[in-house]
Amino acid sequence: MFAGDFGVGQVLWSMLWFFLFFMWIWLVFAIFGDIIRDKSLSGGKKALWTIFIIFLPFLGIFVYLIARGKDMGKRDMAQAQAQDAQFRAYVQDAAASGGSSADQLAKLADLKDRGVISDAEFQQQKSKILA
Repeated sequence: MFAGDFGVGQVLWSMLWFFLFFMWIWLVFAIFGDIIRDKSLSGGKKALWTIFIIFLPFLGIFVYLIARGKDMGKRDMAQAQAQDAQFRAYVQDAAASGGSSADQLAKLADLKDRGVISDAEFQQQKSKILA
């Protein structure tokens, strides 16, 4: 039977090849993603890198990693920081505008009492909050 012919060494060998294949696929997707996201490359250069990697995959991947691999991490880090900043700005905006009407009216009354806003501005903002 097939299961009896498949020894432990062959299982480990198959797992190694599967792992290497999976790693290769991941590397191809990571490099295509880097090519697409890189703002310093023109459209023509992106097309040339893509064609190079499609027609000569091993050579294309290795040349890309040698030529542009150092900056891949920097671009990933910059993108992660930009996403984090965008998320933080969204959360702060949602938290600032998310207060209840009573909280907003209390803040407006405080501003009016301190003389920061006039009576007309207070009424205008109050009507916006209550609308």
